[in-house]
Amino acid sequence: MTATTAEHRPTAHGHPQRWLILGVICLAQLTVLLDNTVLNVAIPSLTEELDASTADIQWMINAYSLVQSGLLLTAGSAADRYGRKKMLIAGLALFGIGSLVAGIAQSSAQLIAARAGMGVGGALLITTTLAVVVQIFDDTERVKAIGLWSTVNSLGFAVGPLIGGVMLDHFWWGAIFLVNIPVAVLGLVAVVSLVPESKSRQGDRPDLLGAVLSTLGMTAVVYAIISGPEHGWTSAQVLASATAGVVVLGAFAFWELRVPYPMLDLHFFRDQRFVGAVAGAILVAFGMGGSLFLLTQHLQFVLGYGPLEAGLRTAPLALTVVALNLTGIGARLLPRLGTPGTIACGMTLLSAGLAAIALLGGSGYGGMLAGLIVMGAGISLAMPAMANAIMSAIPPEKAGVGAGVNGTLAEFGNGLGVAVLGAVLNSRFAALVPGAVAAASLPAALAAADDAGERARIADAFASGVETSQLVGAVAVLAGGLLAAVLLRRAERADSSAAAA
Repeated sequence: MTATTAEHRPTAHGHPQRWLILGVICLAQLTVLLDNTVLNVAIPSLTEELDASTADIQWMINAYSLVQSGLLLTAGSAADRYGRKKMLIAGLALFGIGSLVAGIAQSSAQLIAARAGMGVGGALLITTTLAVVVQIFDDTERVKAIGLWSTVNSLGFAVGPLIGGVMLDHFWWGAIFLVNIPVAVLGLVAVVSLVPESKSRQGDRPDLLGAVLSTLGMTAVVYAIISGPEHGWTSAQVLASATAGVVVLGAFAFWELRVPYPMLDLHFFRDQRFVGAVAGAILVAFGMGGSLFLLTQHLQFVLGYGPLEAGLRTAPLALTVVALNLTGIGARLLPRLGTPGTIACGMTLLSAGLAAIALLGGSGYGGMLAGLIVMGAGISLAMPAMANAIMSAIPPEKAGVGAGVNGTLAEFGNGLGVAVLGAVLNSRFAALVPGAVAAASLPAALAAADDAGERARIADAFASGVETSQLVGAVAVLAGGLLAAVLLRRAERADSSAAAA
């Protein structure tokens, strides 16, 4: 049973200031997401002014991702036990302090350490914001609220590079971090005054070993996924990290089944609603992460756009998601189609968009634009419905853990999409361009070509590899959508039969 403060008691329709609170927590989340996309734009400045090596730049990006991914479940569990409002405040404070340290960093090592600290704050923010949404909205408005919450992800992706470019034109690189501080302070004031406290019963003892095992296991698996493209998927470094992660996560599962108060109750996986939503969430993230990875290369290497031009041309995907979620179309369709139907419809559109980009995008940007808009429509339907399905399948007192599961699935699916679709691209490219040149990147292969005819053949082979990998992603997303819909439909029928009995 959850507890709320006396000052902010929810009404029959949810908390009386629920929409204002949603705006506050979306602002907090947008700060996190903008920071990651802006950092990519600042890479040239960091390389020059901090004398950062390629490895330094990779760790500036990966330190945040590794820490955040590893801590999501632990952060969600801590929010449930100690108070979601407290952890939201802690997350904003840590993110603000980390941003200050990053903004005044004088070396690559200092910036990497600051990014790791920001990752702790980011994990707390991602889990507590969604958990608070579940607490303050009732069933009739929750899907729309989750849709608006998930819109922030797309908005961050769309406007991050633009904001970063503008700021770097007028200020030095540290400003991209320091701008987070006033937002964090504003968020802290708003959270303290508006957000109600909620937490689970106090009888649960903290699962310290579970927290350690989940953090170590997830960090090792995510590190293997991140480092795979650079070091090779069969390299000793990647295989050792992946193996260690799987073994530690296995130990985590063994422990969670036996401890009296588990951090993550694995019996949730007996619920077909939960399993169906989990499968769908992984494959939506798989399609999103993999397709964006491929789109960047498609636009730059196949269609010949520069980095900023490529970023602008992917924006219609995010803007479509933002527009449809702000109008609440998904929330209105859900009662009519049901959760299984909404997820199936959304995943089918996402799959169709990927296929359209693969089949029509090679000839120019027009075909790709159509595919991006269809993908955005699919994401706006599927993602809020699946997040709501995951959170609905978990008891309200475990809302933080549910949000941690949702965030972990997104991280895992994104990494898996990049890994699998990248491997398909590379294998197809190598099959069409045999020899040592295929082992290099496309720019290196083109530079090593002897004449214009060979360069054209290499470019065509790469375009074919992109097309094949996008079609593989489309098939995987469609299959995942149908699987999730079937499992959720079966769970609904089982619930109806039990209620009738």
